Amino acid sequence: MPTWINDPAELQARLAARAGQPARVGLDTEFIRERTYWPQLALAQIALDDTFGDHAGDILLVDPLVPGMADALAPLLVDPDVLKVMHSPSEDLVAFMHACGVVPKPLFDTQLAAALAGIGGGVGYQKLVEQLTGVALVKGETRSDWLRRPLSPAQLEYAADDVRHLFEMHDVLDGLLGQLDRRAWMSEDTARIVFNAENEAPERWPHLSIRSAQFLDRDAQRRLLRLLRWRDVYARDNDRPRTWILDNDLAVALARNMPVDLGALQAQLDAHPKAPRKLASTIWQVLATPLADEADAPDAGVAETRDKNRLRKLQDAVATRSSDLGLPDGVLASRRWLEALLDRGEWPDALSGWRRTALEPALTPLLGAQD
Repeated sequence: MPTWINDPAELQARLAARAGQPARVGLDTEFIRERTYWPQLALAQIALDDTFGDHAGDILLVDPLVPGMADALAPLLVDPDVLKVMHSPSEDLVAFMHACGVVPKPLFDTQLAAALAGIGGGVGYQKLVEQLTGVALVKGETRSDWLRRPLSPAQLEYAADDVRHLFEMHDVLDGLLGQLDRRAWMSEDTARIVFNAENEAPERWPHLSIRSAQFLDRDAQRRLLRLLRWRDVYARDNDRPRTWILDNDLAVALARNMPVDLGALQAQLDAHPKAPRKLASTIWQVLATPLADEADAPDAGVAETRDKNRLRKLQDAVATRSSDLGLPDGVLASRRWLEALLDRGEWPDALSGWRRTALEPALTPLLGAQD
């Protein structure tokens, strides 16, 4: 049975029982992000390995809502002698960073390891557990309210299952990576995941992710960029979802047809049911104030209609190289990374390290070729 931990001193005592090193813990979280910008850490699940003495094999369900619990968790999260085994942890890392001020490291991501080992890309926890261990998990609490207390027995068992099989999967996957001589690949990729979580920042060109931006002229795109950057900062500072501040359709409408004055803007906001009416003066200032780097912003229309033939050739070369390496589609290089390579003419950070080594001989001739 998992152990419910709602006393920081008890958590510290159990973690202090570790006698050997290096050690490892299985780690997962439950969080809520429906009404906030940042994921709200609602539960932390910790599986202890055999270095924890009498507590070896225990699964701790830690209540981070208890005062002082985040501080009690933080030393474990950054202990360099304790490997954190997690599955697809990107949002979990952000939740820990926001709640505890630190990101778990060193890290082993079982989903990433499965991809690098050639098992499959983006494999979910339930499927990977069954594939590697033969255990079929029941997933019935995915949409639970994890902030309520007390949690139900079904919630507690579901949460425990999310870390119960991580060690067994780690053993199999790390062994496969060793056989393929890809442990260095794993280290590079997990270090990048941790770095991104520690340095989480707003997207520089958010207008490119809005499909309708391609139909705006350059001036309207720049106004949209101003609005989206302001929205992101405001949402982060006030811990509210972006679209609660300003939804995409309204942002595009304001950027397309710049109101003639503050009164016209206020009237437009008043006519929209979910508009931030009280922020009219701020939005007016944002619309009218150029950004220092907006002249460098990529044109959304050009990005949408970029040379599809060159992109396709890059994708074909990546697919061939992926097949040679036995990697699932999308692991070696995503379409977005290749688009960034074409747009900038420079290798993006996501394609550095082992990926660049694997791809550069095949892609460099294509990057220099002219159709």
